[in-house]
Amino acid sequence: MDELFALGEENDGLFTSKQARELGIKDSVLVRLAQRGRLERAARGVYRVAHYPSDRFAQYREAVLWAQASSGPVQIALSHETALLLYGISDVNPASVHLTVPKQARMRREKPKWIVIHKADLASPDLTEYEGMPVTSMERTILDILNTTHRVDFVRQTITDARRQGYLNSDQAGRLRQIVTRYSQKLEDNATKEGAIDSDTKAS
Repeated sequence: MDELFALGEENDGLFTSKQARELGIKDSVLVRLAQRGRLERAARGVYRVAHYPSDRFAQYREAVLWAQASSGPVQIALSHETALLLYGISDVNPASVHLTVPKQARMRREKPKWIVIHKADLASPDLTEYEGMPVTSMERTILDILNTTHRVDFVRQTITDARRQGYLNSDQAGRLRQIVTRYSQKLEDNATKEGAIDSDTKAS
């Protein structure tokens, strides 16, 4: 338990069975410790030291460890609304934790219901760290939210808040605003075309 406790200290009491095996601790030992109440099974392949004082990031760390235990993809990151919450830009508190994993990643373990998986190949500029956890960069996060939620006004406000808090410089903010403007115009054009098609259909 001393070895596992030291291992868990790196991630709010959480560790993977793979990490334990690297210390020479067999899976059967973890199972017995869980049966005795010394460990808690957080997800398949992920354990938590029982009664370990967790902080507000524990669930996010658990999601990252689950993904790493599932297939070991390197370029994974907390993303979308979860990333915004970590940056403190948004006061939304989504019930789900959003993770981005590589397109070709095959998650071999059953996904907890509270994790939402997005597939994309993240480049190095798209990644950063927050409290030791992989998270998408602010620019990437804003673009992801724009493309998945289509909430143009929300994204514009997010850019303003991110610029004010120093997560974006003026060039980055300006570039993102141009992208949002083009995206908004595209949505309006599509809506106009759909309206015209509906009118033609009714007329015929």
